[in-house]
Order: sequence, then C-alpha cells, then structure tokens
Amino acid sequence: MLTMAAACVLSVFAVGFVNFDWASAGSNDATAATFGLEHQSAEDKARAGVSPETVDDKSDAEVLAVEDVAAGASLSTASSRDVSAGVEEIAAEEEAARVAAEEEARRAEERAIARADAARSEYYATFGGLPAGDVDFSVGREAFIAEWAERIDNYLAGSPLAGHGSTFAEAAWDAGIDPRWSPAISNTESTQGRVCFKAHNAWGWDQTNWPDWDTAIRAHVAGLARGYGFTISYSYAQRYCPPNYDNWYRDTLGQMQLI
Repeated sequence: MLTMAAACVLSVFAVGFVNFDWASAGSNDATAATFGLEHQSAEDKARAGVSPETVDDKSDAEVLAVEDVAAGASLSTASSRDVSAGVEEIAAEEEAARVAAEEEARRAEERAIARADAARSEYYATFGGLPAGDVDFSVGREAFIAEWAERIDNYLAGSPLAGHGSTFAEAAWDAGIDPRWSPAISNTESTQGRVCFKAHNAWGWDQTNWPDWDTAIRAHVAGLARGYGFTISYSYAQRYCPPNYDNWYRDTLGQMQLI
C-alpha cells in the first residue's frame, strides 16, 4: 500500500514537472516571456529576447518632468506670440492717436487764424486800418508765438512782467487779437506791473485780484477780445479809460509801436 502511495506522489510530481516544462517552452507567449523581468537588468532582458521598446524604463516622475518641460515650452511660445501681437496693436493705437492729435491741432490752428482774420476784418470795416501796424496770424501758431514772445520779452525786460512774453503771445493767439495790446496797457496802467492796485492786476482791470501773472495775463487778454476787439482804437480808449481816454489812447498806442 505504501508503495502505491509513493508511486502516486511520484506520478503527480512528474506531471507537474512536465507541465511546467511545457509552459516554459512556450516562448511565443508574451506573458511567459516577460514574467519576472521587471526586476532584471537591461542586459538580462536583452538575453531573454525582450525588446527595449517593450519595457518602459522611465519612472512616473521622469515622464511628468518631460511633460512639464514640453508644456512650458509651448506656453512660452504662445506667450511670445501674444506679446508680439499686443506690442503691434499698442503701436498701431499710438500711431492712430498721434495722427488724430496732429489733425486736431491743424484744425485748431485753422480756427484760430479764421477767428483772427474775422476780428481784423471787422476792425478794418469799423476803423479803416490798424494804427500800430499789421499782425500776421497766417504764419501759424508756432511761428506766431515764437516771434511775439521774443518781442514782448524784450519790451518787458526788467519789469515784474519780464519773462512772460510767451504767455502774452499764446493768449493773443488763442483769443485772436493783437499781441501788443495787453502788454502796452500794462505800461499805461501800472508801469508794466510795478505799481498795481490789486494783486497781479497790471491793467487797472475792475477790482480783480489774480493769484499769479500767467493767470492774470490770460484773463486780461481774453477780456479784451470779448469786450473790445482786435486791437486798440480811439473809441475803445473812451470805454476803457473814460476820465482820460485821449492821453490813454496816445500813450498806449505809442507803447504798442515800441513792441
């Protein structure tokens, strides 16, 4: 009986061995061929006939690192394209704004010249001519201001109003009147700002105080344009200085002819 049991055990063992040998011999089975190779070296895998392409040697961290680099490069490229497009768009907008500003300045200059021409024409129609000589607005704003700023500064040199020639010239351009008129009145009324009865009021203008000369100059020139006209006249002198208009007209006109 013992002999029979031993024989059975040997038979089972022999069958198992044969089965195992058969399974090992089936090298065409991918599962069998790669079983246990994940822990082998690349050299062992090559001897086992496993192609390097069939085994992924990269860790998850390495794969993610590569993907991050690729993604970063893509974002960088896209960002460069976006910035380039933005710069071009900003440059185009700035150029359009510059052109629009130049066009508006040109139209404003044309309006100023037309306004001065209308005021001068009205003066000619009323009084027959300019007593202190002509003033040319057609040269344009820049040339007009440059010329008259220098002439007025020379006239006011050494006075409290010295150095404000450009303000007189700019105000005259904006108002469309003779740029000599206000500076000359300042001499008649206050000796060019030396004797003012109100703060920064060099023209005997109402009872007005002004905070500074530039504000005062612009206000006076605008007031002349609004309340009188293009330049001095005998009838304007009667309105400006009723008690002594004859001397006022003569003195102011004489000062204008010095500028």
